[in-house]
Amino acid sequence: QVQLVESGGGLVQPGGSLRLSCWFSISVFSLGWYRQAPGKERELVASFTRRGDGNYTDSVKGRFTISRDIAKRTVYLQMNSLKPEDTAVYYCNSVPHPYDTWGQGTQVTVSS
Repeated sequence: QVQLVESGGGLVQPGGSLRLSCWFSISVFSLGWYRQAPGKERELVASFTRRGDGNYTDSVKGRFTISRDIAKRTVYLQMNSLKPEDTAVYYCNSVPHPYDTWGQGTQVTVSS
């Protein structure tokens, strides 16, 4: 059974930074970060290319960085220069085909 545990969210002022972590219970090579803002559909924010480079949705390019530690079964999302529109619940899951099981997510709120 797949388990995905996200952490690291919180309340931050615009321009601030957060680092999210996601632990996964099996060796999933391709995990990415998704987010869901209130009233909006879940969207893929960051993932890895086949070479292991980061791939980002346009709205976060240059501000977010995805990384991973396979030995620790952990994927990270470093988020800098945060904006109010980044407010959402952030989830990790497989890319491009997410598992049916999702973690609880971690809330990120960007507000002054």
